[in-house]
Amino acid sequence: MKNEYSFKVAWGDTDAAGIVFYPNFYRWMDQAAHELFSVAGLSMAKLQKEEHIVLPLLEAFCQFKAPLTYDEQVIVRSEILEVKQKVVKISHKFYKQETIAAEGYEVRAWVSVEETPPRAIVVPEHMKRILLSN
Repeated sequence: MKNEYSFKVAWGDTDAAGIVFYPNFYRWMDQAAHELFSVAGLSMAKLQKEEHIVLPLLEAFCQFKAPLTYDEQVIVRSEILEVKQKVVKISHKFYKQETIAAEGYEVRAWVSVEETPPRAIVVPEHMKRILLSN
């Protein structure tokens, strides 16, 4: 499953040097992941309400390749890389025009909140098919 999420860099996203402050890439990866699930009809709110599933972050990585500055248009291309037994790995590539500004990934657990405490459970086959579809 793939999706493109775009936005314009806001003034408040930049640091004193006028380039994007690095934590914003992690915030944008999170937003892009939410968009990715939403386009598949699996919004995070719907998963939690109807399926009692949440997707907490286990791991995040981002490598910076070119600076982004105020008012630049950014496209984040996100893709489900793999669905293992209880986790989903999502890649994110940040583009300014044709240049990759950054790339990274998230690993999220498939967690049931039906019981206390919440626990990671096996991703159902029908969900795997949706997540791995083109």
